[in-house]
Amino acid sequence: MGKKSSLPLIYLIGMALVAIGFFCPMFKGLFGSSANGFDFISNAKEGGFVAIGSILIIAGAIAGIVACFVPQLKGLKLIFALCVLAGAIILIIGFLTNGGIYKAIGKQLLKRAMFGFYMVVVGIVLGVCGAVTGK
Repeated sequence: MGKKSSLPLIYLIGMALVAIGFFCPMFKGLFGSSANGFDFISNAKEGGFVAIGSILIIAGAIAGIVACFVPQLKGLKLIFALCVLAGAIILIIGFLTNGGIYKAIGKQLLKRAMFGFYMVVVGIVLGVCGAVTGK
């Protein structure tokens, strides 16, 4: 029989989906424009919930991908997955509480969602499941 791979594939795929989805269009604007995760960071004034949530999502995803390949960080995979999950929750709370365009997105979150949003959601689910099961 072959050697069993120690690479956690479910977790790695989940974190990669979060990172790729962050670069893709996440929400459709009012006039046909779209916004990815970096637009939320650059458009947020004085930090705010939206910028903090976006930074937590991308930082947790990148750290999670690195943790798959660095043996000393294997124990932190669950923390990185929970960081991404917390960032997503903070981002949604920021959409619902902030004024302006973010509030409009928050009220019609699923109507205006694009494929990047769904990639991030699937990636979060896979990442947390992979971190909990160790696969």
